[in-house]
Amino acid sequence: MADPSSYRPKPGQIPDAPGVYKFRDEHRRVIYVGKAKSLRQRLANYFQDLAGLHPRTRSMVTTAASVEWTVVTTEVEALQLEYSWIKEFDPRFNVKYRDDKSYPYLAVTMNEEFPRVQVMRGAKKKGVRYFGPYGHAWAIRDTVDLLLRAFPVRTCSAGVFKNAARTGRPCLLGYIGKCSAPCVERITPDEHRELAEDFCDFMAGRTGTYIRRLERQMTDAAEEMEYERAGRLRDDIEALKKAMEKSAVVLADATDADLIALAEDELEAAVQIFHVRGGRVRGQRGWVTDKVEAVTSGDLVEHALQQLYGEERGDAVPKEVLVPALPDPIEPVQEWLTERRGANVSLRIPQRGDKKALMETVARNAQQSLVLHKTKRASDLTTRSRALEEIAAALELDSAPLRIECYDISHLQGDDVVASMVVFEDGLARKSEYRRFQIKGRVGDTQIWHGEGQDDVRSMHEVIMRRFRRYLAEKERTGEWVDEETGEVSDNGPTEEDGRPKRFAYPPQLVVVDGGQPQVAAAKRALDELGIDDIAVCGLAKRLEEVWVPDEDDPVILPRTSEGLYLLQRVRDEAHRFAITYQRTKRAKRFKAGPLDEVRGLGDARKRTLIKHFGSVKRLRSATIDQICEVPGVGRKTAEAIAVALAQAAPAAPAVNVTTGEILDDDEPFAAADDDREPPAEGGPGENESGEPVTAGTPEERRGQET
Repeated sequence: MADPSSYRPKPGQIPDAPGVYKFRDEHRRVIYVGKAKSLRQRLANYFQDLAGLHPRTRSMVTTAASVEWTVVTTEVEALQLEYSWIKEFDPRFNVKYRDDKSYPYLAVTMNEEFPRVQVMRGAKKKGVRYFGPYGHAWAIRDTVDLLLRAFPVRTCSAGVFKNAARTGRPCLLGYIGKCSAPCVERITPDEHRELAEDFCDFMAGRTGTYIRRLERQMTDAAEEMEYERAGRLRDDIEALKKAMEKSAVVLADATDADLIALAEDELEAAVQIFHVRGGRVRGQRGWVTDKVEAVTSGDLVEHALQQLYGEERGDAVPKEVLVPALPDPIEPVQEWLTERRGANVSLRIPQRGDKKALMETVARNAQQSLVLHKTKRASDLTTRSRALEEIAAALELDSAPLRIECYDISHLQGDDVVASMVVFEDGLARKSEYRRFQIKGRVGDTQIWHGEGQDDVRSMHEVIMRRFRRYLAEKERTGEWVDEETGEVSDNGPTEEDGRPKRFAYPPQLVVVDGGQPQVAAAKRALDELGIDDIAVCGLAKRLEEVWVPDEDDPVILPRTSEGLYLLQRVRDEAHRFAITYQRTKRAKRFKAGPLDEVRGLGDARKRTLIKHFGSVKRLRSATIDQICEVPGVGRKTAEAIAVALAQAAPAAPAVNVTTGEILDDDEPFAAADDDREPPAEGGPGENESGEPVTAGTPEERRGQET
């Protein structure tokens, strides 16, 4: 625990100006980002008597080891910089809203030649019109199905569209009148784009004008005795009205507004947002956050606005935002919203009428969301704290293990041996720091054993050595780490100077291994060899769920109802899931390999070209070097290598039709070169339909072969 006075800036160093400040811990990781109208006054609040600070603020300043700041010109710039830094550094003591789901949007791809209507999730793309978000994808599909009668816009994928254009036959929707079939040129690209724009106008709330226009067209058709056309228009109007009924009018005057409501207690807060467009509720979303800092309702609203509109521009920011409490001060936030919209934005608390009534509805949804979250969430703050305290007491640790790393080894009969590392911080999974390893029997350039066969103990020793050898290298600051073909599957990490740790730079307080006494002893031996004595080690054996610690003949038995045991089980099961997923992926790739994979410099594109040219591997095997050289992009040296690889590879045994006894010709395309095939089911080849491994031998011999 750090003493805030040890890093307190000297008097006069902090400027009396707007700015953004960052607290860092001893590992140079940013743990908190804040903004202030006056940096001097705000930071002075942190360096007072610890007894007078809020418990969460006290925890933050004692975890920090340094503070730094950046001066800006205005409070709006401070707001923008604070949002950017929170998004970049992901500080643990800042309010972070966790979306309880990935919300689907109705999207119209106006950036394509023939715009397509579809369901989209994730990051928004340029040139795509979005409507929503919706609570469920089926709600979008129901709405689109009703609207396609009046707006027969393309909904098919690129593959279906190209296939229809090639064959000259539209898909089923084209035959039943729910697609205008631009793929077979029933309408021109300009006409189809105009149709897509009408669809967007209707979804944006401009419904009355369009329905009145259809009614006039229906009346004109009836007067001209074009009764079939009048009947189609009548059905179109009914479909549009039915779609409109799905979202009832809640606000008059075609109001565009977002309503934000809060429900909070001492530990958590839930946020609910209703998106009202054209007076109708077009979408809803919700977030939940731990209150890891001392925040008011106005602060929670400000953070919600940052997350909601931080990546938005133009009409995505509505004219009116209704909130339960105003940020203090309100002017910078309102100016920031106006800048993002490009027009004035009203940020206020509704006082009376329909808007106040609707806000009460949103607030009830927020309250229900918080209650539901608390009943479902196993990672409640109180529960997590109790679990960490129970683990610390059972293992006789000096303090609760705020960071836990768990390792597991996975293989199939000694093949494709891999390991996983999962990380839990404050009892919650931190997936961005998960790592995967290939077991190779060496650490760096030193071969320590022949990395083949079924040996979980030596594999565990290797993984722990490699992980903490990297930690020591970062700790000593010897420069950027070079991979040295270690086999870790992860992206290049950031440097320490930008506030985020490099790979493996942040040490755990507890290492958990999946296994019993031998695996624990191997992990402890690896740490001892590296000279690390301040990290605790334990193992969780599957059979009786007993906890093993180093140098003890008897395990630690935690009660079955213990929250600490439940957390260890979650950590162990997550490591096992992560390891076996990676192992199955590697196995699937190995099973798909073929003789052409052994030819250096021969990529997938040229493999496909070879098979397309000769028709099959059998014909390619019988071809001469000169014939192989005729394939575009294949030189003589490569052709010779292909011929040698195919000659050395024994041809597969002929397949037999078990029904007729007929020997089937192997004159089929090479599977490994056919990248357009459907990928294997989860688990890859070698598994049955239930996902269990299929191996040779009796059930007794197969039992336990996959770890």
